[in-house]
Amino acid sequence: MALLSKKDRGLIMDPLADNNPITIQVLGICSALAITAQLKASIVMAVSVLFVLSVGNVVISLMRNIIPSKIRIIVQLVVVAALVIIVDQVLKAFAYELSKTLSVFVGLIITNCIIMGRFEAFALGNGPYRSFLDGIGNAAGYGAILIIVGFSRELLGSGTLLGFKVLGDPIEKTGLYAIGYENNGFMLLSPMALIVVGIIIWVQRSRNKTLIEEN
Repeated sequence: MALLSKKDRGLIMDPLADNNPITIQVLGICSALAITAQLKASIVMAVSVLFVLSVGNVVISLMRNIIPSKIRIIVQLVVVAALVIIVDQVLKAFAYELSKTLSVFVGLIITNCIIMGRFEAFALGNGPYRSFLDGIGNAAGYGAILIIVGFSRELLGSGTLLGFKVLGDPIEKTGLYAIGYENNGFMLLSPMALIVVGIIIWVQRSRNKTLIEEN
């Protein structure tokens, strides 16, 4: 017997492909542009959103029957703000330099359209278990795009991954630099993140023609 039903598996798998929050729903673009010049920052942001969205979805689901409709947005903001504060404090305690790099952007998780959208569209109308799966799926779909963009930008822009030189040393001219390779500094600029996301969208839609018809 499968651990998850087909419907429950869809909650996790759909946002990773044909209903991705960034490439299909066009949500969360700001962080994809702002923090993906380094793979490490992309991974940390992805994990942060995974924690906030999955836990937040469960909390909102548990409270859905007692939240007055007139103040539901305020309640959602309080829940996500509390979770973001936890993330921020953990980063400051265990990765202080990285927390300074992400500083403002961690705080902006509070207004991330993906998180507020899933609270409204799913958690308020479903049980905790399915809300948790929905949070995992959408956060994973968001994080996958961030990691792909961060990987591409750091590798081609700096010749490094997670800070480690993987293409050689540009100063000592070793590795690929020995045959004339040069880092593409444009990859470190925010507009290039949008171009990389555009390429991902193009590849995704070229593989699935129904996405073009639906949009």
